[in-house]
Amino acid sequence: MMAQSWFYWALLSAVFAAATAIFAKIGLEGINSDFATLIRTAIILLILSGFVYFSGKWSDPFALSTRNWLFLSLSAMATGASWVCYFRALQMGEASKVAPVDKFSLILVAIFAVIFLGERPNLREWSGILLVGCGVLVLSLKK
Repeated sequence: MMAQSWFYWALLSAVFAAATAIFAKIGLEGINSDFATLIRTAIILLILSGFVYFSGKWSDPFALSTRNWLFLSLSAMATGASWVCYFRALQMGEASKVAPVDKFSLILVAIFAVIFLGERPNLREWSGILLVGCGVLVLSLKK
């Protein structure tokens, strides 16, 4: 069970990501998408700070290595850029089309994981990744 617990967390992530798209699309009405991203980020900061503190997982950030700081900073910058682009796309397009195209990241993660992390997905996993790619391609075709 513990070996598969990542799967349940990933499913919950998908549920929350779906809710994010719907809530964001509604919340973007009448405001700038970049400003909306800023508000969302501030709220996330408050919630996560409380969660980390009250769960007893707070630790000294100055004890982190330079490598930790570098890659967490790069991740934060990529997240911010992703959110800005995602909110802009949501403001201009339909959530039912934007969110699946955003999931093209799954294909990129698989490719980057092979290149940079040395991971080796098996044939079944590559087949699933390819199917997601086909879905993105179908959505991108004009009517």
